[in-house]
Amino acid sequence: MFVRKLWRLVKWLMVLAIMLAGLRLLIFSGPVREPEALPDSPILDMHCHIACLSEDNGCFVSDSLRNNYRFPIYIRAMGTSIEELQEDGDQVIADRLEAQLADSEHVSAAVLLALDGVVDNGELDRDATMLYVPNAYVAEQARTHPHLYFGASINPYRDDALQRLERVKRDGAVLVKWIPSIMNIDPADEALIPFYEKMKALNLPLLTHAGDEHSFTAARNEFADPRRLELPARLGVKVIAAHIATTGENDGVSNFELLLPLMQQYPNLYADISSLTQINKLGYLNRALQVEGLEAQLIYGTDWPLQFSPLVSPWYFPLNLTVKQMWQLSNVENQWDRDVLLKQALGVPGEVFGRSWAMLVGMP
Repeated sequence: MFVRKLWRLVKWLMVLAIMLAGLRLLIFSGPVREPEALPDSPILDMHCHIACLSEDNGCFVSDSLRNNYRFPIYIRAMGTSIEELQEDGDQVIADRLEAQLADSEHVSAAVLLALDGVVDNGELDRDATMLYVPNAYVAEQARTHPHLYFGASINPYRDDALQRLERVKRDGAVLVKWIPSIMNIDPADEALIPFYEKMKALNLPLLTHAGDEHSFTAARNEFADPRRLELPARLGVKVIAAHIATTGENDGVSNFELLLPLMQQYPNLYADISSLTQINKLGYLNRALQVEGLEAQLIYGTDWPLQFSPLVSPWYFPLNLTVKQMWQLSNVENQWDRDVLLKQALGVPGEVFGRSWAMLVGMP
């Protein structure tokens, strides 16, 4: 009886597999754009996060985040564990990043991102801050690892925000990173105009999360409305909207669609393609590649470490890639090479891969 039931199940599974294979053949579309050669210039991943636990390094993690189920998952995605960091030190993460980038055939370097906290009355509000990764720590990691660049983070509401901008520029920062939803920053606040003007004078681009934030325990997502980026864009700051604002909506319109007209209006408003191959964002990369002329304002990044977790796999793209392609890509050992080759196969133009290096490292 058991063998008969098992055989019946196997037959139904075979029929289902044949039906799915036939359906795939009927609706297979291939890449949205014909894949192009990668650029001759170096490729820079301009969106890599880092965590640190030791207060000796000036870092701290709030109890609410440390006790949340997400936190050990993020640390494991970075290739380590909380126990290893406590025993061997925070630099383990940067050391492993450096080794993987040195081994990459296609990606030459990455921008490591600091993260400032919430500011109240001009000073850091530690009680309201979930994660703090100081500029000094990240700058030191960049100095001691040749494949890493320094991405600073400054809450513009600090009393000494303008002086901090000058300091990070001297320390080699190539951009300033915000997550407005958790740093309580309103990008549309006109009180920030002096900060924006200083950024422009120092030629420091602003990389800012756009669209809803779900990686932390709480977020004020009204600050992630991409329309709030109009002020710095109008002032001439190079603004990079992370993830093309591919989460959430405002006034019944997706944040992605709200960002597009702003990008058409302001050529200095860019967007990075980090995280766009994650399973929870399927379809956004195809949509972005179909917008005429948008490729001139897209920039390559990964959103490490989330880009190299089970959230991303070539096997999630059966309508765009052949079985042979998915198999070959899934067997690329180096994480950065796999990411570049997957996005190339999906039709990301060659110029997009080269733009972050030209903008951030090749800039005067």
